[in-house]
Amino acid sequence: MNSCLICGSDRAVPLFRASDRLYHTTEKEFGVVRCDSCGLVRMEPRPSSQELPGYYPDSYWFTPDENASSRMEEAYRRLVLRDHVRFVERVLRRSGGNGVLLDVGCGGGLFLGMLRERAYQVMGMDNSREAARIAWQRQGTPAVCGTLENAPLRAGSFRCITMFHVLEHLPDPRRYLETVRSLLDEDGRLVVQVPNAACWQFRLLGAAWNGIDVPRHLVDFRDSDLERLLSECGFAVVRRKYFSLRDNPAGLASSIAPALDPMARRVRGTKESPRARLAKDLAYFAIVLAALPFTVAEAVCRAGSTVMVEARKA
Repeated sequence: MNSCLICGSDRAVPLFRASDRLYHTTEKEFGVVRCDSCGLVRMEPRPSSQELPGYYPDSYWFTPDENASSRMEEAYRRLVLRDHVRFVERVLRRSGGNGVLLDVGCGGGLFLGMLRERAYQVMGMDNSREAARIAWQRQGTPAVCGTLENAPLRAGSFRCITMFHVLEHLPDPRRYLETVRSLLDEDGRLVVQVPNAACWQFRLLGAAWNGIDVPRHLVDFRDSDLERLLSECGFAVVRRKYFSLRDNPAGLASSIAPALDPMARRVRGTKESPRARLAKDLAYFAIVLAALPFTVAEAVCRAGSTVMVEARKA
């Protein structure tokens, strides 16, 4: 058994077993446990480094097509991403300076494209060569394929580093955060977002909660776990946000009806006519709208299904 990332204990209590509900990359079941000492939730045992890449579909990001449903989806994604953009713009104004923002795990680069449209200097990184290519081609933003620990980047060269839904995928988040700290300039800021295992959704839905995302999420952080890890890696938390218009309502919708999730259907290669695709997209969107009041309520109570944190060097 792996030791706990937060406290180092090797004692854990089994919670449940789960498989890939969203993308159906495997029928294998994986154990999810809670640390008996500090309460951190994690997958146990973890997939091996050779096994793990097989659980990531080739198109694990959004790339718009030319049809009506895809254009509607891109318009929706731009709308809900404004929430992220506003958060990061405030971070950039507070930190001052004119340095570059690096988005780790940039996918197809839509977030970076929206910042570039606002005249910010941006750069993306993703471990998928195809995702980096799409970010360059579709969004006009510089993007490289690689991992942060091995990238030839100069220490102190970034004003801000963002990581949206990255830490929970990493075998060694601590090492990643230490690398981030070295890459930030003296007044640089880190913005990190993860699913929040202290949310109401996890308490209500358990293994059906989309934030577990077995077998890709190796660790399921609570907000307190994330803050402790950041502190131990030399960061001080400046601000927290428990609601994401992009992630919280859609996450609940995908928990309730994973078969309707638009990206999951695309990744699974679900065969459907244009009319059926549009009908399913509209049904999914209706569930997202219905989920909005509940997800706002849990966020107001600091129990949102995601937590986004701004941190500076301690």
